Amino acid sequence: MSLTVRLPDEINFRLNSLVQQTGRTKSFYVRKAIEEKLEDLEDLYLGLAVLENVRSGKEEVLSSEEMWNGLDD
Repeated sequence: MSLTVRLPDEINFRLNSLVQQTGRTKSFYVRKAIEEKLEDLEDLYLGLAVLENVRSGKEEVLSSEEMWNGLDD
């Protein structure tokens, strides 16, 4: 898959500097940055989606007592 990203000048400058100093490609560093940050973004936004579902009644919440009792079954 191909992706085009427009970066602010400062970030592009820093990325170019890193590329020149290390000999790796821009794609390498962009891919690494996405891989490292994506899990945090998934946790945040999927958690917010669940919270919204709980608040709107679309998703049920169990008390800790209900949860532990369910594990005994």
